[in-house]
Amino acid sequence: MTKEAAISAVAALDDELRRSMYWFIRRAGHPITRDEAAEHAGISRKLAAFHLDKLVDAGLLQARYEHAGGIRRVGRTPKVYEPADTEIRVSIPERRHEVLAEILMNAVLTEAAGETARDAALRVAADRGAETGRELRERLRPGRLGAERALTLLHTTLGEQGFEPARTAPACLRLRNCPFHPLTAQAPDLVCALNHTYLTGLLRGLEADTIHAELAPAPGECCVELRAQPDA
Repeated sequence: MTKEAAISAVAALDDELRRSMYWFIRRAGHPITRDEAAEHAGISRKLAAFHLDKLVDAGLLQARYEHAGGIRRVGRTPKVYEPADTEIRVSIPERRHEVLAEILMNAVLTEAAGETARDAALRVAADRGAETGRELRERLRPGRLGAERALTLLHTTLGEQGFEPARTAPACLRLRNCPFHPLTAQAPDLVCALNHTYLTGLLRGLEADTIHAELAPAPGECCVELRAQPDA
């Protein structure tokens, strides 16, 4: 992406409503119609079309006409939108390199005698996850969390943290974005272990014992899935 294109993309996302619609489409996992985008945003179809086409002009979305059953009907073929193959380093997809830096720095500062650097980093990641989970539980006071309620809450929380969660099965939450990419390519075993440990800690702090974090690497996505326990 050229500098001019990046500036245009960032400018397009400066509008809060437009930004919300963009993230909705990114996380949907399938093409979205104008009607669906309008319903999500709580605005008219005409206004949704205006914002969606602005995102297309900025190179953030791509649009096409999808014909139901392969049959084109004049005036009835819906225009659908999906993410373009575009990445803005600072936020699209969302990156959290400062979080990784904080974990590694705290690991260096608190490394105990006989503890390896890797063990210290995993300890710090687990503690950070557990703290986040406890803070979330204290703020929301959700009571005992069944699997469905826990996955719904985690979908919102991890979306805010840049993981781009998506339901790929009734009892599975797939994390489509690694907030630490492209640093993951330099040390995939370490970064995936930190992600897994952080999310396991988050579940512990949240007291979501009906869910477990499972390593399930996939190209271009986070290495972790959150699944309901078999007996949940």
